Amino acid sequence: MTLYLAIAAGGSLGAVCRYWVSTHTYAWLGTGFPFGTLMVNVTGSMLMGFLSILLAQRLALPDELRVALLVGFLGSYTTFSTFALDGLNALQQGAWAKTVAYVLVSVFGSLLGVWLGWLGARLLVR
Repeated sequence: MTLYLAIAAGGSLGAVCRYWVSTHTYAWLGTGFPFGTLMVNVTGSMLMGFLSILLAQRLALPDELRVALLVGFLGSYTTFSTFALDGLNALQQGAWAKTVAYVLVSVFGSLLGVWLGWLGARLLVR
């Protein structure tokens, strides 16, 4: 149960940080391009890469703190960071075809999914 509470606490902070970073980035760079989302995805991915090594190989932190940061905070801040780490792990294992398939299916499958959800909702609200 403690792990779930740690994830929830980290997730709450990650959601607030996502909103803060995104809105401040849009205020700084404008809304003509999804700069806020891009900033969140890139910084979240950088943090995931850094923390995945630091927490696994350098610091002996309790499981609650590790999952609060990686699963809770970064999972709420951006799920793109987890996607990027999974892709990197597959590349490091030499699974190039698997990585390309994963990236293509993730990106285009997500675009298709959001479009299908959008269409379904449009049909309901007519």
